[in-house]
Amino acid sequence: MAQQPQKQSVQPTTSYVQGDFVLFRDAERFWRGLPDHTFVGRVVRSWTNLHNGRLLYDLTELSRDRPRTGIDPDYMRLLPATDAMHDIDTAPLSEPDTGAMTPAAVAWLRQHLAQDSSTLPARR
Repeated sequence: MAQQPQKQSVQPTTSYVQGDFVLFRDAERFWRGLPDHTFVGRVVRSWTNLHNGRLLYDLTELSRDRPRTGIDPDYMRLLPATDAMHDIDTAPLSEPDTGAMTPAAVAWLRQHLAQDSSTLPARR
């Protein structure tokens, strides 16, 4: 019986622009079981490696405010604004108990109310 070729999962190619927030995993640290293998970063620039023609990225690691250079985009994932803002966008503003809201949603609401207490944002 002939062996059937195995199908490989192919990730769509994603390009990132300066200022994008991304999640990065250092594959070598991850597979070796070392700590600090995954972090959130902000894209600083992209460039092409002259030796192999691959597009690489330079990031700022947000938790330590340090540069990380030559990052392979295969190990990066975009962190969309909708994910970062989900707790605020879905905050139960009609609930009397602010304990049902995340701290970020409460902070945003307090800041907004301090600026202009005559209007609240439209509910989504």
